[in-house]
Amino acid sequence: ETWLAGGPIHGVYWLPALDVEPAIEDLTLEEWRELNRIRVKNLYATTRTLYDSIAGPGAFLLAATRLGGMHGYGPDAATAPLGGSVTGFTKSYNVEQGMRETGKGVLVKAVDFAAGRKTADPADQLIAETLFDPGIVEVGYVDGQRFTVTLTEQPARDGQPGMTLDGDTVFVVTGAAGGITSAIVTDLAVASKGVFYLLDLVDSPPRNDPNILLFRGDKDGLKRKLIDEAKARGERPTPVMIDKQIMAIERSEAALRAVESVEAAGGTANYHSVNLMDGAAVAAIVDEIRERYGKIDVLLHAGGLLIDRTLPDKQPEQFALVFDVKADGFFSLIKAAKGMPIGATVAFSSVAGRFGNNGQSDYAAANDLLCKLSSSMRSWRPETRAIAIDWTAWGEIGMASRGSVPTIMAALGIDMLPPEAGVPTIRRELTYGGTRGEILVAGRLGAWLEEKDATGGLDTAKVNAMLAERDTPLVMLGEVKTAGLYQGLIAEVELDPTVQPFLFDHKVETDLPWLPGVMGSEGMAEAASLLAPGYRVAEILDQRNLGALKFHRSEPKTVRLTVKLFAGDNGDLLGEALLQSIFQPPKPELPPQVKDHFAATVRLTQAEPEQPVVDFTPPADDELPITREEVYADFFHGPAYQVIAKKRWRATRPWRA
Repeated sequence: ETWLAGGPIHGVYWLPALDVEPAIEDLTLEEWRELNRIRVKNLYATTRTLYDSIAGPGAFLLAATRLGGMHGYGPDAATAPLGGSVTGFTKSYNVEQGMRETGKGVLVKAVDFAAGRKTADPADQLIAETLFDPGIVEVGYVDGQRFTVTLTEQPARDGQPGMTLDGDTVFVVTGAAGGITSAIVTDLAVASKGVFYLLDLVDSPPRNDPNILLFRGDKDGLKRKLIDEAKARGERPTPVMIDKQIMAIERSEAALRAVESVEAAGGTANYHSVNLMDGAAVAAIVDEIRERYGKIDVLLHAGGLLIDRTLPDKQPEQFALVFDVKADGFFSLIKAAKGMPIGATVAFSSVAGRFGNNGQSDYAAANDLLCKLSSSMRSWRPETRAIAIDWTAWGEIGMASRGSVPTIMAALGIDMLPPEAGVPTIRRELTYGGTRGEILVAGRLGAWLEEKDATGGLDTAKVNAMLAERDTPLVMLGEVKTAGLYQGLIAEVELDPTVQPFLFDHKVETDLPWLPGVMGSEGMAEAASLLAPGYRVAEILDQRNLGALKFHRSEPKTVRLTVKLFAGDNGDLLGEALLQSIFQPPKPELPPQVKDHFAATVRLTQAEPEQPVVDFTPPADDELPITREEVYADFFHGPAYQVIAKKRWRATRPWRA
């Protein structure tokens, strides 16, 4: 405020998350809270104060972290995980700015660095990030390369052994009185018949509570009963008052349902009413588990709450409450369990933590902190499978299933998560394989996947000018269209069999050229190498032929190449590439037809190629009696592919060239 009195402030570089962090398990709860105050709560206070000052093009927020350069998603664990709260907050700040008129054009980024980088390097890169590429929010630097965070589909069955859930399995579940959590507990109880410690702020529900019985069988009758009771007390019942009471009863019912489902399945239920921000109370429960069982097999942290407010309307105590319940609760559980085996932790995150969300800066900050803590546990609890799940909005159960939320989600092109798809997720991820890290559970994500910039922040004019000036043309690339966060690099080229010899000389039938597989390989290699200057194509792996690309009547076709690069082993990069054709039907109102033809993984490396050594003695001419003309008399290949000069027959093999 003092600085604002001297004139407007247009940008913020937020650097506290660059600081070295102590070991998580060595912190006290007070130290933990102070570190979070410095990193994210002060960021909240700063951006709230500067809310009107940071507006319009030219304004910016750049927050720096030391998660390792890949935001904790690379081969190494996150190195300073408390920076996750800063990243989560920053993503929500980006969404919030984009949804207000004066916020459009504000540049928002979370820039991650490797541990041990010199101060000058982050400073230079932060300035560079301020000046270019408005297409991404999350960006990181490691080993001279620049990375961002995207999504990729992976199977739950990853070939690794999963966890066995049985009667000896000990579960600890926070937020057990939530409707979604209660349903998940039921699923796990039926599968395991295990021991469940169910934790929630809600008091232990009595078995024969008349309000719970009415809630289960006659909700209208319950509402009438609550109205009559309010009138009997001399109060004037309002819809808000009655709805608040019903929500409290609903949580008690969910808590009781969780207990009953565990017992009905043959398991053991231990319910504890506890405030997750009370570290001593949480520790006492963990100590009981340590004494009785000596282990926790599954720690499921689902506790949390929402208070949706944009920054000007979000009071400090509201931000602290939403953040602390999730953050302090997880910390206190892990701290209390120090030295005790934990098979797996499952932290409930959300799409707010992954993408950011309007009015949920506190919730997003806490969720992304849990994601980064889960990543970091690979280094300080390697025996524990730490999982974080980014849930989309649930349908049918949970608060998001009520009111106008489903309508809003449908308008945004976002699918609500059906319970039959969401409830088994925890069991699947625990038992199908060796899942670790962050996963997103959702259907269509609609607006969440909209690109921040039309070309992904890429100056396509400069890139295409560079391609046009090459001495050796990249014939399969044509024109680069975009380099989007979720789409990847997209290039399109028109291939004309009357112009390109590799098509003209590859007519499988009369007047029907096919794109040869080798040119599919070439195109995918060209696209991948364009994204990684200084790298070379080492090999093309797992090339799949998804359908022949035919040029009927030798007419031109548009070919699209798409590639996304990911970090590989030993500093290599892996490009997931796809070659498609695009056909516009004669009727312009019809959408283009897009077909897949080739897919492959392109491995790129900076390593020098090994020089091959071939032990070969050319045969004498009289040993190769079959001429070139005779060879190709039986093949369709034209001159561009006629590379065999002579051949001979051998007894053990058909022929050798």
